[in-house]
Amino acid sequence: MKKRYLIPSLAAAVAVIAGCLIYFLVPRLSASPGTHLKYTAFLQGFFQQEITKSTLSMHYTVTNPKSYGISSYDVSFGDVSAKGREHSLQELKNTRKSLKAFSYHKLSKSEQFLYDLLMDSLDSEIALSDYELFQEPFKPNNGIQSQLPVLLAEYTFYSASDVEDYLALLGQIDVYFSQLLDFEAEKAVAGYFMNDSQCAQVLTACEQFLSDRNTNLLLTSFENRIRSVEGLSETEQLSYIEKNREVFWNHVCPAYESVVYRMSALLGSGRNDGGLFNYEKGKDYYELLVHSDTGTSETMDELFDKISAARDADLAVCADIIAKHPEYADGSYDVTWNFANETEMLDALSDAMCSDFPALSDASYSVSYVEEALEDSLAPAFYITAPIDDCSTNRIYVNRSKTSTDLSFFTTLAHEGFPGHLYQTVMSYQYGQNPVHALLDYPGYVEGWATYVEMRSYHYAGLPEELATLLSCNQSATLSLYATSDLGLHYYGWGKEELREFWADYGITDSGTIDRIAELILSDPGNYLKYYVGYLKFEELRAEMERKYGDNFSAVKFHEAILRMGPAPFDLLQKYFPSYYSISGES
Repeated sequence: MKKRYLIPSLAAAVAVIAGCLIYFLVPRLSASPGTHLKYTAFLQGFFQQEITKSTLSMHYTVTNPKSYGISSYDVSFGDVSAKGREHSLQELKNTRKSLKAFSYHKLSKSEQFLYDLLMDSLDSEIALSDYELFQEPFKPNNGIQSQLPVLLAEYTFYSASDVEDYLALLGQIDVYFSQLLDFEAEKAVAGYFMNDSQCAQVLTACEQFLSDRNTNLLLTSFENRIRSVEGLSETEQLSYIEKNREVFWNHVCPAYESVVYRMSALLGSGRNDGGLFNYEKGKDYYELLVHSDTGTSETMDELFDKISAARDADLAVCADIIAKHPEYADGSYDVTWNFANETEMLDALSDAMCSDFPALSDASYSVSYVEEALEDSLAPAFYITAPIDDCSTNRIYVNRSKTSTDLSFFTTLAHEGFPGHLYQTVMSYQYGQNPVHALLDYPGYVEGWATYVEMRSYHYAGLPEELATLLSCNQSATLSLYATSDLGLHYYGWGKEELREFWADYGITDSGTIDRIAELILSDPGNYLKYYVGYLKFEELRAEMERKYGDNFSAVKFHEAILRMGPAPFDLLQKYFPSYYSISGES
């Protein structure tokens, strides 16, 4: 969740390199020198303007703001009041106007790519701004109430000034939440507030956060982090610890209490227990959202048909394999597992991927577990995006309550680590993304890539080849059911009965399970499409390039070209692919 302008402080959420380049490696070719200098200055100004709006986002994006020309800034979560949102929208429109003034044909190929990318992002944000009341900061799963504690607990202290920024930021959380709750009140008046079931989940998450205040994550993690700051005396460390405790009790706890109080008062305000289809203009918003989040231009009908066709193909492969290996049908196959922990799994993945992906020189990481109080309201796992100027800060979180088997743990680590989010992020940085790229949000690429490599990771687990194919196709088909359900509930107006009939066609008849699936999808429109449609688009692009290049196709070069371009809509990946493929493999 990087640039949904209503909530700028979520820019680094899971969903976010010393010595790493920060400029495009593609030659500028015949770009006009004067145009190039003006364009570079424009991009730098835009980056500085946007990144300083939220101190949390800035801290997770860059470790040293001064190296990006940022010498001063106001510590803030960002202004998400009605006036602040209006101001942000006007800035986006002004930026678009300034970008439009450049002569496109005078820009180099790499500059044109970033121009197209930024224009696409601005157009998308401006279009979505007409539907701001459909946006939801307090999502039951992975909403601000659950993500913010993790981001604050992982806020790295590089120096004493970072500690000062952090404490100043923490002292504003009650004001920030107050603005978000004012937004929820706007939604309630207009009839767009969440239903009671979703609201109850948000209240539960906040109550769990407040349940044991003396050992809260924001207290314990601060003490651990403050001990690592160089140059602080024992007295200074203790003073900061006491200040943090004071801010926690006087600002953080009241902020979460206010969520419980004010959202409890809004219970009963929700007028829709179904999908976006049931709102006026809900389908219009959903279509814009899906196009933005998946990075595709297909209609909803085309996506529906594409997903269905892919599912049929996967199930046909599964049927063929089970016909040859009936012992696989009930999941009773024997697998010899040789990995003792997550580090061994990640090491095995980084070794196994070498024949298919460009080599990564070095990427250190840490694996942590989600705090028990946050388990119910966070994803099974997530990667916190590394700053663009520090490749070494890579953190993967695993939610033990939602990771059930060794194999699912292995493929989850592939999704989050190698060759998933961690690998994709670090490689794109090292290939030379412009800093502006870090501001833009293309979850269809990011989650599609991670899903694409997750499917391949079954073949890295030491399984028999046909079993790996069976499990991969089964996982793909399962995810497709969620993607179709997402379209069904939000775009085609399915109710729970239609949803039950759909899942029953695939042998899933437990009503409790289907109701939980419906709750997940209804609380986060379009979410499953980011993963599945993004995955299908990568498969499509690869198949197209295999046909185009024939014997000259290289999986390593294909993946390198994708990583060099970085997160982008798929139409632009296809448009610029030949230019980036041609330089892949060069040092």
